[in-house]
Amino acid sequence: MERAAQVFEAVGAMVLVVGFVLSMVVATRAWRRSRHSADGYLALRRCFAGALLLGLEVLVAAGLIRTVAVAPTLDNVGVLGLTVLIRTFLSFSLEVELEGVVPWRRALANGAGSARRAATRAADKQSPPGG
Repeated sequence: MERAAQVFEAVGAMVLVVGFVLSMVVATRAWRRSRHSADGYLALRRCFAGALLLGLEVLVAAGLIRTVAVAPTLDNVGVLGLTVLIRTFLSFSLEVELEGVVPWRRALANGAGSARRAATRAADKQSPPGG
């Protein structure tokens, strides 16, 4: 199981490196297409945020394997807990920054919330008065 944890750690590191390189490529293409630096920057942020979250997920899996199967010490459990806490905070922060709205308010900010409000209004108009 130690070897499996090492493989997951290596894969997590590769995801981060490859994700960064791909993010740079995507950002460069976006910048060349529009010639606005803001477009390239936004493409870089969006693409790398996804790679960062995926890399952190894989590293959490490696930590979980190491903690549960290899060396279930109190120190390892603490490190795993801290890693999961950091990953959760980063995930939440990146999602709010990229989407511009907290996850539980997303339905109100996108089309799903608009469709639901329109359906509710239409149903209210069709119901008979007083009933």
